[in-house]
Amino acid sequence: MPLLITNGRIVTATDDYEADIYCADETITRIERSIDPATVPPEAEWIDAAGRYVFPGFIDPHVHVHLPFRGTHARDTWVSISRAALVGGTTTLIEMICPTRDDDLMEAFHLWTGKAAGVAACDYSFHMGVPRFDHGAAAQLREIADSGISSFKVFLAYKGALGVDDEELYRTLKLATEVGAIVTAHCENETLVAERQRELVSAGRTGPQWHEPSRPVQVEAEGVHHLMTFARLAGAAVYVVHTSCEPAVLVAQRARERGARVWIESVIPHLVLDRTCAERENFDGAKYIMSPPLREARHPAFLWDALRSRVISTVATDHAPFDFAGQKEMGRPPRGDFTDIPNGIPSVEHRVDLLYTHGVVAGRIDLNTFVDCASTQAARLFGLEGKGSIAVGYDADLVVYDGDHRWTVSGEDHHMATDHSVFEGWRLRGRASVVTVRGKVMVRDGRFVGELGGGRLLRRAAVH
Repeated sequence: MPLLITNGRIVTATDDYEADIYCADETITRIERSIDPATVPPEAEWIDAAGRYVFPGFIDPHVHVHLPFRGTHARDTWVSISRAALVGGTTTLIEMICPTRDDDLMEAFHLWTGKAAGVAACDYSFHMGVPRFDHGAAAQLREIADSGISSFKVFLAYKGALGVDDEELYRTLKLATEVGAIVTAHCENETLVAERQRELVSAGRTGPQWHEPSRPVQVEAEGVHHLMTFARLAGAAVYVVHTSCEPAVLVAQRARERGARVWIESVIPHLVLDRTCAERENFDGAKYIMSPPLREARHPAFLWDALRSRVISTVATDHAPFDFAGQKEMGRPPRGDFTDIPNGIPSVEHRVDLLYTHGVVAGRIDLNTFVDCASTQAARLFGLEGKGSIAVGYDADLVVYDGDHRWTVSGEDHHMATDHSVFEGWRLRGRASVVTVRGKVMVRDGRFVGELGGGRLLRRAAVH
């Protein structure tokens, strides 16, 4: 059905103006100061966006949906996560495929992609995890890249499970350079993390508050430095995921100034939470365990400054949805310790509104930067053609946004499958009034009104 949006304030990464938008055949076909409704088909759906913003559909380039952890699995499916994402204004997700060293890469690829096919309500793609690099893996990675998955993921952590050694890292980066892919990287030093965990647990320091000291900022910065050295020598394009602290950002920024092709991601929990959350009593701190950990309050302040100057390119979530009951509690002493707590803070549904409230409304970033970091940069970096902006010929992924709407977060009515929200009781300003995917209305006033299964696997250009 054709779609006409009138009287909206259109905001992209570079522009801010008032105009009408007409969409047909899943794309934006007209943008004019005033479109006469008489010039569009009578069956067209008409949305009056007076007094509201119109943003391009937001993109979260870093989520986990299918995620095994020590005999359990993350709680979301593509049914719940795509509903939650859309209600929050996000129209495209990129999931991390995370096979272990023992897994066949092609089997993992089909497992992960199969869980979204025919189910997802939003559009989606994947980063292909590389837990090892040998001749067989190289051939499979080439085949996966040829299929339109033009980004890889490496872990410089989780020794013996997900992490690659230095030879594997270099060869992955070289292959990525050959096929035009970008390598996304979790940057820590796996040996330092493993040793510090052992020391702390041996000393009886087992609660959630000891997670951050087991992987302090120096460990993250060292991981970024290590990646930068290898990336420059391999000539690879790299993307540092969930950067949490000033030292790590500065290492990447200095490498970029010396010619490295590197982009920096932060995630919404690192911008709005700090390490005191993980220090809460009665094991409540376990809800806030993620890696890299939440940092001292001075680091979120630095990240906001780096985002405002666009040193940080994107704001994602690293959404990893585990329940508190029965899952996060796996690490409750004396049965377990902080190393047994599944990592992750569910936030895909609230990323955009948290970023608007604590970024735009608080005066930390402007509207153009808001759109750039939450949509446009992800589209550009990961080859999402037709996404991330509002222009004729682009996909009609649009968010009509009420910047004055005030509401309170509650885990009782969120669309994510988890049994809690770390943002419980937070008062936010701003909410998506209407969300469309390729011109089809999927959300109205905080309610999912679309259909499941219409989301498409996006085959992405190798832009690097």
